[in-house]
Amino acid sequence: MALRACGFIVFRRLASCVPPDNIEYLLLQTSYGQHHWTPPKGHVDPGEDDLTTALRETKEEAGLGKEQLKVVDGFLQELRYEVRGKPKEVLYWLAELRDTGTAVTLSHEHQDYRWARLEEACTLAQYKDLQDTLRAASTHLQNKKQ
Repeated sequence: MALRACGFIVFRRLASCVPPDNIEYLLLQTSYGQHHWTPPKGHVDPGEDDLTTALRETKEEAGLGKEQLKVVDGFLQELRYEVRGKPKEVLYWLAELRDTGTAVTLSHEHQDYRWARLEEACTLAQYKDLQDTLRAASTHLQNKKQ
């Protein structure tokens, strides 16, 4: 059975820039392993539904709760890959930070965070499936504007 995790691609819109260059994505740098960059996500607890997991993990890892986030309709990406030889599934929803001035508060699992425009976020993300997910989020947001 695959390990299951859920999280959010969190983004904010900058008033000072012209779309689509006004969107920044939140990435957290792990404090363990290769110190990779990832959106907030975590494992599903027994009896917990996926969206509840995504909300809980985003609150735990970045200090951003559902009162600070607006979930974007129609976006859900599923990634499948192996970690130490075991299958893992990750579901990502898309959520906008309501107030761009809201502070990010990291948990002990992360050592740094960054708000990054799409190309920088993809460079930080390193893994193709996560890069594809970030690009899909960007496309989804552009299509919603039209």
